[in-house]
Amino acid sequence: MAVSTLNTLSATQMAAKIASGTATCEQVARACIERIEAREPAVKAWSYLDSERILAEARRLDRQKDHGPLHGVPVGVKDIIDTCDMPTEMGSPIYKGYRPAADASCVALLRAAGAVILGKTVTCEFAGATPAATTNPYDVRRTPGGSSSGSAAAVADFMVPLAFGTQTGGSVQRPASFCGIVGYKPTFGLINTAGVKPAAVSLDTIGLMARTVQDIELAMRPLTNSAPVAWLQPDARIRVGVCRYAWDFAQDETKHAVDDAANRLASQGIAVRDVILPSLYDGLPESREVVNDYERARGMAYEWQRHRAEISKGLANTIERGLTISRDRYIGANRYLEQCRHKFSELIADFDVLLSLTVAGEAPMGLASTGDHRFQSIWTQLRVPAVTLPTHAGPNGMPVGIQLVADAHGDSHLLAVAELIFRKLGRGPVVGITAPAAARV
Repeated sequence: MAVSTLNTLSATQMAAKIASGTATCEQVARACIERIEAREPAVKAWSYLDSERILAEARRLDRQKDHGPLHGVPVGVKDIIDTCDMPTEMGSPIYKGYRPAADASCVALLRAAGAVILGKTVTCEFAGATPAATTNPYDVRRTPGGSSSGSAAAVADFMVPLAFGTQTGGSVQRPASFCGIVGYKPTFGLINTAGVKPAAVSLDTIGLMARTVQDIELAMRPLTNSAPVAWLQPDARIRVGVCRYAWDFAQDETKHAVDDAANRLASQGIAVRDVILPSLYDGLPESREVVNDYERARGMAYEWQRHRAEISKGLANTIERGLTISRDRYIGANRYLEQCRHKFSELIADFDVLLSLTVAGEAPMGLASTGDHRFQSIWTQLRVPAVTLPTHAGPNGMPVGIQLVADAHGDSHLLAVAELIFRKLGRGPVVGITAPAAARV
């Protein structure tokens, strides 16, 4: 394979080529840098990138005898996650040029596994709703989603095979669907959040974005000290519950994606049946706003007191709302969520996964909004693991994903089922990014 196409490989393929000696860490890094130089003016995925630092790190790894599982694999880091050797600016002028003294836990663990931290990816302001400049690589007139905008766009555009995102509402899975990649939000707390700027601490979850499920699994091993996932055979018996939560808020392309996936899986012998969420869950949209606003307002007390003029109007409104929420109302919302979480374990007991909507539809036109989080934030509140798979496309040729959800701590089995379902359904037919055909598998 030519050096110029190494960037189109998955993280798993890159690691294998480097381990076998058929590619070097420097060659992989150069291929990614070349892709970024060609596409970054249009996509705007990176808030910080230092090519000389990247190549020096790659050369050091090429000289190193001991190889970790991610040796030489480039990784993007959302810019609310601390890195000791590059700025962490959080999408805000308040932190322009800010240099933390230490890596976040997740960054340190991947470095120890041999990963090359390529750079910092663009985030919406403080991982909130105020958009940044990143565009959708399939159509630069459209949003890439948020708040993990840069991570999603960079992975989709073959700039990097793997990237960190964070999710407080739907900030991993919505951009994953809009950009046509795999987005994984693990069980709450599974990936340690030390060194990550908090948004709403009882919801904040570090997630991963990649182009394959195998790459997600590869990264989770050093992040959580987990054993390799036992992948399922094609004829494995799995049970899928179809959950049409927020169905009336979805567009036809998303409804079609879920129905088509359910029908195709059933035709291949998989047990599929509908699941209706109990009325208990009707309060989830309100509880999310109460918890998010209350915690975000208090988590940003310093910025609010010292730098109020540098906070966007949208975030300022969130903070102002949060400051008016009483402690009793906040506790009530959390008690309600505890009931919902307990009930969900009973609800999903008869299934391996639930199949649900990921987004309202294709990525909307314009960059003023990153999209509706209601389809993802339900699972964030329930603290359960979820995976978005890029299995379908909408009427304009833009990606539309489906979402698979499992019970809390069922992450390894979720990834195994997701890989099986992805193989059965295939990647959705989308247009817009110029890349070698080999990258489209």
